[in-house]
Amino acid sequence: MEELICQGCGAPIQTTQPDQIGYTPKSSLDKDVVLCKRCFRLKHYNDIQDVSATDDDFLQMVSEIREKEGIVVHLIDIFDVEGSMLKNLPRIIGDKPVILAGNKMDLLPKSTNKRKLTQWLRSKANDLGLTVEDVFLISSVKGYGFNDLTESIEFYRGGKNVYIVGTTNVGKSTFINRLIRQTTGEDHVITTSYFPGTTLGFISIPLDEQSSLIDTPGIVNREQIAHYISDNDLKVITPKKEIKPRVFQLNSGQTLFFGGLGRIDFIKGERQSFVCYFANSLSIHRTKLENADKLYAEHKGVLLSPPEGESMKKLPELKKSTYRIKEEKTDIVFPGLGWISLPDGEATVAAYSPKGVHISLRKSFF
Repeated sequence: MEELICQGCGAPIQTTQPDQIGYTPKSSLDKDVVLCKRCFRLKHYNDIQDVSATDDDFLQMVSEIREKEGIVVHLIDIFDVEGSMLKNLPRIIGDKPVILAGNKMDLLPKSTNKRKLTQWLRSKANDLGLTVEDVFLISSVKGYGFNDLTESIEFYRGGKNVYIVGTTNVGKSTFINRLIRQTTGEDHVITTSYFPGTTLGFISIPLDEQSSLIDTPGIVNREQIAHYISDNDLKVITPKKEIKPRVFQLNSGQTLFFGGLGRIDFIKGERQSFVCYFANSLSIHRTKLENADKLYAEHKGVLLSPPEGESMKKLPELKKSTYRIKEEKTDIVFPGLGWISLPDGEATVAAYSPKGVHISLRKSFF
C-alpha cells in the first residue's frame, strides 16, 4: 500500500498511535486532502500539539538533501537575520547553488533603503562563509518580490528540484503556499502558523514530470527568542502589519524596556533620538536608569509584558552588553524582537536580552 503523507506537515500518516506524529483516524483516509490530527487541529482551531521529534531529528531530516541534486532557497526572517541565517548551511546541503530570500519585507517601513538591505544581507552571508547566487527581498504574505525570485529559481534550478530551507518560524510554509497559488491556483496546501516546528517532514509539490518544490522541516536554532516565550507572547512580538517607528528623545541616565523581553540604557551622550522598530503591539516603557532594576523586578509580566504566564518560567535572565557607538546611523538589533536606530551616533549604551539571544550592531538602512 502506498504510504500516505500528511499534506500539512509532511509526516507519514498512521492510524494506530494517537499520541504520535502523523496520527489520523481511519475515517479520514478517504478524504481528498489527508491531514494528521495535529495539522487538522492547527488549521481549524489554531491549536498546536507537542510532538516527539527532537531538534536533531529535524536537522538530520534536512541533511538528507546533501546527496540529492537541485538548488536551495534559503529563507530568512528580516526581523531575525542573526537567528534565521543558518551558519552551518553548507554542511547541511553540500555545494548546491543557494538563493537567499529575505522574508517579511511588507512589514518594514517604506523608508527602508532596499539596496542597502540587500547589500548587507549578501555581506552577512559572506561573513558566515555562505556563497549565494542571488539575494531577494520578498513578502510571502503580500507576494512582493515573487516574480523576480521565481525567475531566478527557474534559471538556477535547470530542471532539478528546489529545496526550501530555513529555521523554524521563518515563513517557509507561507512562502510555498504563495508560490503554489501563483502557479497552480491552489490555496493553503501546507499548514501555516506562528508556531515553530509546523513542518515535520519533506513535503513535495511537483513542478513538472521530473522535479518538485520541496518544503523541508524547520531547523531549530535555540538562539531565537521564539523558543523562550509562549505561543501567545510570540503573537504579540510578531509584526502583522507595517511597523511604525516610535521615537523617544532620551537624556543620558534613561532606560527603555521592550515589554519585559529587552532593555536599553542610555549611559552617556548628548540628548538624542532613539528610533524604535518593533511590532506595533509590543509595549515600550521609559523610566530613569536608577529605577530600572527595581521596576523590572517588581513589574515583569505585568507593566512590562510580555512575557506572561508560562513564559515567565522559561525565559532566561536578561544579559547585559555595553556598546560605545561612534559612527552615525547605527542600529542596535534585538534578534526576533526588532531594533533601535541611533541616527546621531556618539553614545554609550547598555543593551539587555535573554541569555542566548545575542544583540548585534549594524549600519542603519534608513
